[in-house]
Amino acid sequence: MFVKAKKKKGFTLIEILLVIAIIAILAAIVIIAINPSKQLADARNAQREADVNTILNATYQYAVDSNGAIPATITTTGTAVCVTGATCTGLIDLTVLTTAEKYLTSMPKDPNSSTVNDTGYTIMKTANSRVTVAAPHAEQGKTISVTR
Repeated sequence: MFVKAKKKKGFTLIEILLVIAIIAILAAIVIIAINPSKQLADARNAQREADVNTILNATYQYAVDSNGAIPATITTTGTAVCVTGATCTGLIDLTVLTTAEKYLTSMPKDPNSSTVNDTGYTIMKTANSRVTVAAPHAEQGKTISVTR
């Protein structure tokens, strides 16, 4: 009488290692193609662009309500903007824009800013009262500045 040996079903160690290696190679290619650090930097730059426009729009909304006068604290030298409710020594204090949340609920802050009092954005005016708001910490060599 012949006894048939049972064939075991399953994968060999070599087959499993080969599949894992292929998956690892494909994952590496996808990560390189996506380039997450560039994507994150682009997202932070997009936030900076939105914040710069928000500060500039609030400044001009204030000017419209004040018969064309921009906030008196804005100087002709590009100076950092102070965080809402912080100590503003040496910084531009724009609390007139956040008082009673009339123009802004709070001053936007740069996504990578680690300072307590500085928003990471600068503001200045020209002799003709044109206002420029900039994000000096923009990444990837990008310049973010808006003038009106």
